[in-house]
Amino acid sequence: MQDYLGKIMTSGNHLLSLINDVLDMSRIESGKVKIEEKEVSLPDVMHDLKTIVQADVKAKQLEFYIDTLDVANETIICDKLRLNQVLLNIMSNAMKYTRPGGMVSVRVIQTSEAQDGRASFEFHVKDTGIGMSSEFLKHVFEPFEREQTATVSGIQGTGLGLAITKNIVDMMGGTITVKSEEGKGSEFVVNFRFRVPDNPMKSQRLDQLADLRALVVDDDVNTCVSVGKMLSTIGMRPDWTTLGKEAVIRTEFALEQNEPYSAYIIDWMMPDMNGIELVRRIRRVIGDITPIIILTAYDWSDIEEEAREAGVTAFCSKPIFLSELRGALAAPYTETESTEETSVPSTPRFDGKKILLVEDNELNQEIAQEILKGAGFLVDTADDGTVAVERMKENPAGTYDLILMDVQMPIMNGYQATRAIRALDDAGKAAIPIVAMTANAFEEDRKEAMESGMNGYVPKPINIEKMLKTIEDLLK
Repeated sequence: MQDYLGKIMTSGNHLLSLINDVLDMSRIESGKVKIEEKEVSLPDVMHDLKTIVQADVKAKQLEFYIDTLDVANETIICDKLRLNQVLLNIMSNAMKYTRPGGMVSVRVIQTSEAQDGRASFEFHVKDTGIGMSSEFLKHVFEPFEREQTATVSGIQGTGLGLAITKNIVDMMGGTITVKSEEGKGSEFVVNFRFRVPDNPMKSQRLDQLADLRALVVDDDVNTCVSVGKMLSTIGMRPDWTTLGKEAVIRTEFALEQNEPYSAYIIDWMMPDMNGIELVRRIRRVIGDITPIIILTAYDWSDIEEEAREAGVTAFCSKPIFLSELRGALAAPYTETESTEETSVPSTPRFDGKKILLVEDNELNQEIAQEILKGAGFLVDTADDGTVAVERMKENPAGTYDLILMDVQMPIMNGYQATRAIRALDDAGKAAIPIVAMTANAFEEDRKEAMESGMNGYVPKPINIEKMLKTIEDLLK
């Protein structure tokens, strides 16, 4: 029975993926996909993507590298949703077609300084997967094209992912290329020229660490070079090595020369010695004062306690950006962190507030009710837009403080219900705050929600913290 259920789930997920890809391709071809440019944090984009693929990395026991080079403009102006889609499609393919134990690497390079308000970036995604034939490479970006080999036929796919990716890259004014060889893997390179904010970046130098030495320890030479350049920008004098044993020898020699290292940036996963053991050995030499930062592309939650006991000062997630490295090194010198406990923001409370939850799915309704009740709301429910409109008509203004409205409903959808409520004669009823609750995450869907008269937008699956923050902002 379990085997049958597993096969049903796999088939269902495959069908859902196919439907989503076909719909996405249809939207692109009909011109309904619009590029919406806003200020975007490149570190946030890359860390979010890394979080998404972590499960695949762990499940297939892949070697995973992700780093940056020469990224001076960390804030860019682009369509975040579409940039995410492009990179996630390519990264997902790399993981899908790489056998367990293989390698996937992601690298972000800023290839030009900001000139005329624009800067150029390259995104490299490389793997040691099954690769593609030279003949298939000619058709790799065409819809429904999949290489017809025994290896590929055993891996689920729609043949639309790269076609969608190519279309989005074109719409964003970028280019995408691929190099591949059967049995050796593939490398995709995406080029974009993004607008960047007019305000210049603040000086990244740290006066407290100026001209002091730092040691970078990572088995990937590219990471050593990249972090070394960042340390130079901060004002430090970096050295680096790819071996843990050599790092210990360098530490001892630096003390003998009376030029000790004032900071260490150490990779967690290295072939000759893992980062935690290296920290232990270095602490035996230098004592407890010097900051030691663990740098890793993997989830460190399982080893955090052991690492702290070994003497790790802080963790930084790969890919590391200049602002993040500077922040980690500056932390010991920040008065608020050294003298005061940071307060944890409390979850907002809505005791006594009444909300109308409009949701046609029984399970979703039940889950949302519990979340809202837990935040203090008195919850009334409606299973369709028509019911919601009737509730607003039959109850006096002020009965509800806010409406949480699903968009996709069978008789009257959320947009129609919102327009009907906004058209009510009673101004108090018509002005009630309405928050869209929908799985449609496209920017044009958000626009339609706002144009129909909604005040806020919460995408599914629901992030509880963001939903309550949206509600709190509206009720203020």
